Amino acid sequence: MRHDLIVTQAASAAMPAAQTASASAITVSGLVKRYGAVTAVAGIDLDVARGEIFGFLGPNGAGKSTTIAILCTLVKATEGRATVAGIDVTRHPDEVRSRIGLVFQDPSLDNQLTARENLTFHAMVYGVARNRRRERINAALAMVDLSDRADAPVMTFSGGMKRRLEVARGILHAPEVLFLDEPTQGLDPQTRARLWDHLRDIRANTGLTIFMTTHYMEEAEWCDRIAIIDQGTIVALGTPEELKSQVGGDVVVVQTDDNARAAGEIADLLGATAVTDGDSLRIEVPNGAAFIPRLITTLSVGVGNVAVRRPSLDDVFLKLTGRAIREGDADARQAVMRAFAARRR
Repeated sequence: MRHDLIVTQAASAAMPAAQTASASAITVSGLVKRYGAVTAVAGIDLDVARGEIFGFLGPNGAGKSTTIAILCTLVKATEGRATVAGIDVTRHPDEVRSRIGLVFQDPSLDNQLTARENLTFHAMVYGVARNRRRERINAALAMVDLSDRADAPVMTFSGGMKRRLEVARGILHAPEVLFLDEPTQGLDPQTRARLWDHLRDIRANTGLTIFMTTHYMEEAEWCDRIAIIDQGTIVALGTPEELKSQVGGDVVVVQTDDNARAAGEIADLLGATAVTDGDSLRIEVPNGAAFIPRLITTLSVGVGNVAVRRPSLDDVFLKLTGRAIREGDADARQAVMRAFAARRR
């Protein structure tokens, strides 16, 4: 547990009720964060409703982790203003911390302790009353289906079980907002899906607001709304279906013997635009089934694989930025981690 997250219920109680009353769980206005010459966040505006599952979708280095660090009071913004649970994150950081849960991108459990011992320590840190700790811990473990492993050492848990335990820890003190920073990174697709079943159940049972970052397209589909972020700015915002409607029609993906030549012929002879996506060409058309026969008979180069599908969030990102979500370019995240390290010295 990071020492700068240690708060007490007494500090939370000192906050005037009027300052926490808000229709929005999170508001962000003109948010900017620079690390020397690196601009990690380049001017973000957001409004997240209470009870919403809100997704921040983008590649590593896009500014996701920096934004979440600012909202969780771990990093101070260079410019702009943000409130969480109606409280200004700069003016009243302790009050914000008492009202949020956080699942870090990197593992943060004590593997030598049992699941119950990990949660007990968290309950003590957050000032959960002694006579309510066991009840809260049992309820949190039940929500993530770990009741039968309560007294097992965490070192015996699978990766998915550890992430579920971290979610249980994040909701133990009944926060108003739960932040999840790449919560399923490294997990297989089936385990990710099971974890999100638990998260949706928690939201349905408690009304919890969930703000999560991800670069997994299928994971973003489970959010109520998504902000697509790239190079520190939001390039699109809406429900998954609203975002995918920006592409429209069908997406045809084709591999050829000469993609550069094929792209030119597709533009000149078929009146469509082909965008390079890895070793394939991606073409947006109104009717993919009707387009494919014309494509194959028109091209002078050999055609390997060809497929048609409905638009995805990856297509939206590619359309807006000209490239697919990438795994590299983590300069901004490295800058955040340096800031964390400096703060803890």
